[in-house]
Amino acid sequence: MGRQKVFLDKMMQMFHIRNLLIRQALAECLGTLILVMFGCGAVAQLVLSEGSHGMFLTVNFAFGFAATLGILVCGQISGGHLNPAVTFALCILGREPWRKFPVYFIFQTVGAFLGSGIIFGMYFDALWEYRKGSLIVLGENATAGIFATYPSRHLSLVNGFFDQVIGTAALIVCILAIVDPYNNPIPRGLEAFTVGFVVLVIGLSMGFNSGYAVNPARDLGPRIFTSLAGWGSEVFTVNDYWFFVPIFAPFIGAMVGVLVYQLMVGYHLEGEAQDRAEAEAREEKERLKSCKVSG
Repeated sequence: MGRQKVFLDKMMQMFHIRNLLIRQALAECLGTLILVMFGCGAVAQLVLSEGSHGMFLTVNFAFGFAATLGILVCGQISGGHLNPAVTFALCILGREPWRKFPVYFIFQTVGAFLGSGIIFGMYFDALWEYRKGSLIVLGENATAGIFATYPSRHLSLVNGFFDQVIGTAALIVCILAIVDPYNNPIPRGLEAFTVGFVVLVIGLSMGFNSGYAVNPARDLGPRIFTSLAGWGSEVFTVNDYWFFVPIFAPFIGAMVGVLVYQLMVGYHLEGEAQDRAEAEAREEKERLKSCKVSG
């Protein structure tokens, strides 16, 4: 009976862990859907209206505020990562278990897929009317860029890879500073707005080359959708298989961001906090010792 009880307890614990992980993953799916729906919606308005209903600035504001709203929706349950590179960085630091990474990646990608599908359905007639419904991946009348990111004409694969590494590293450094309990604390409830501001700044300063995906799920989900919705396999093969860049470069950028933040800020803050804790413990120990002597 004892062994059976232990076995049942372990099974119930495993079920609870899996159930919690699924709930967190579903929340990530919804948060990423919101990010892509509002962000790609702004791009759709800009492209399909030929500039009359949007500009580069409005697209960046849309993605920044969309990140804020996505985090506000799912942050309490899942942490509001919305980006496999963020999950990857937190796993490297040991703040999240590695089992979360593949599950979050899949559900974030599904959320991005669904978000792009919503925008496709919403602007279906406009897409069909735009240049007589030609679903073109690259060129003057291209529309695939509404959903996934593509490089500008001047951009090489090497430069594009570097672009995504730097953009993601900047994102990770800023997010780690925001969530670091030893750094300047962000007022509770304002973390989502601060992350949205970071996304906005990255877009305004690094969006020219290739649209600053800095998020593998945000790019891969819509790219898969467009391949199924009529743009075809060219979305994967164009520009010497560009699609590998926004998928793999952000993970390298995440590692660079973690390394930079920890070496320049995080490690020192943790050391100072540990020194303060040890000093307070010694003071408390000496106080208790003096109380015993006086007693």
